[in-house]
Amino acid sequence: MSSPAWTEILAAIEAAPYPVRSLPPDAERAERCLAALGITTRSWLGAVVAHTGGICVDHGWLRVLGSGADGLPDITAEADPESRRLVVAYDVLGGQFAWVPAGPGAPPTIHYFGPDDLGWQDLEQGYADWLYAVLAGSLTRFYSTLRWPGWEAEVAAVGLDEGIHTWPPPSTVEGRDLSQASRQAVPMQQLVSFHRDMARQLG
Repeated sequence: MSSPAWTEILAAIEAAPYPVRSLPPDAERAERCLAALGITTRSWLGAVVAHTGGICVDHGWLRVLGSGADGLPDITAEADPESRRLVVAYDVLGGQFAWVPAGPGAPPTIHYFGPDDLGWQDLEQGYADWLYAVLAGSLTRFYSTLRWPGWEAEVAAVGLDEGIHTWPPPSTVEGRDLSQASRQAVPMQQLVSFHRDMARQLG
């Protein structure tokens, strides 16, 4: 049975200004994820986990994690008890969105690790507000400096378990213009590790 949160998410998906594809859920994995996270389908995060294997947004530029699908891990795969950071989405360039607990009495907010600045930024939005904004069209402005002519077809051709590695990297002066950079599809985890390693080297 659909929860009110899922009904709201479906309405946002249908109204999205760019292509959005909801992947079929894995019911058994969804139950395990909900139990592990201690959340219910009354929340937007719980509804996404229960009702989708993940959500592909804007030609697959953003992959929002759910209960897992071919090429996409389930949402608990990247849970980090030490940092208490829960990765909830990846973008095609290896950027990550994470749900991070705030201080005592404050709700968790979404943080973004970008391949261009290699640092975590608090977006000061809860999960529902963030996902609603994403489905309402926020990606167009958010990624305005990280896109190139014809990116739609290039991104749509990349597998869900892949991202686009650019060289020089977007974190360098030489790599800022991705239309001039070399671009290659690589495994997503390899791309994420590459940006993490660069961030460590830069301190």
